[in-house]
Amino acid sequence: MTRATVCLTVDFDAVSPWLHAGEFGDSPVQRSRGRFGAEVGAPRLLGLFDRLDVPSTWFIPGHTIDSFPEPCQRVVDEGHEVGHHGWSHTPPGEYESREAERADVARGIESIEDLTGSAPAGYRSPSWDFSPNTVSILQEFGFEWSSSGMAREFEPYELREEHAPVDDPYELGDPVGITEVPVSWQRDDYPALAFSGNRAFSDEAAVFDHWRRQFDWMYEQCEEPRSSESRTQSGEDGGIYVITLHPQVSGRSPRPGMLRELIEHMAAKPGVEFARVSDVV
Repeated sequence: MTRATVCLTVDFDAVSPWLHAGEFGDSPVQRSRGRFGAEVGAPRLLGLFDRLDVPSTWFIPGHTIDSFPEPCQRVVDEGHEVGHHGWSHTPPGEYESREAERADVARGIESIEDLTGSAPAGYRSPSWDFSPNTVSILQEFGFEWSSSGMAREFEPYELREEHAPVDDPYELGDPVGITEVPVSWQRDDYPALAFSGNRAFSDEAAVFDHWRRQFDWMYEQCEEPRSSESRTQSGEDGGIYVITLHPQVSGRSPRPGMLRELIEHMAAKPGVEFARVSDVV
């Protein structure tokens, strides 16, 4: 019986954030960080997942697929899932119109279809950002799930057509038939481990220790005897632990070794399985 599920997810951005998101600053030196992710970091993570025999879900911008086809093909050949991550890695809130956002989503779908032979089932927004149009665009293209929101910690929930006027009460809205598999900035390697602007590095061992402690907390909640109703409402029974990695970040030494130790710690607990996000949905 599965007590907890781990979803290893990888945002394979390569050089796209520096080309298409102005906040990062574009230069050959900045882009070299993305090249490292494509040419070194991604193969390292794929090799680690292969040695540990764990599945994963890779969110790949169409720009990465078109620019670095070999590592992207390896993702597919080794049985990992490919999810949508825009074509240009532009945060949805930065588009000037619904048409511009829709065109980027459509182009990203085309790149994934060329790579895998089928349209993606899932979507992760660049920079975990939605515009007022994102949900309706996901509905239009028939996405089954998203992994971009934070309304829960370890429990999938339904996306809704929210209404958030500034001067009136917030309205949650009706479900739209898309499952949200929640993420967290606390389980993302980029804020903690990547240099950006005036943000320097963290204590790397402490970051991986924090991820382990979060997993252990979720796992321990599954052990507490409670009614089925309370477990369902808390979302902690059979929790889904989503971690977000970037090849240009977690692929740098000595982080693959620390990631291996974390995965082995999780796998050693009874009733833990590793799954692609689509398998969870």
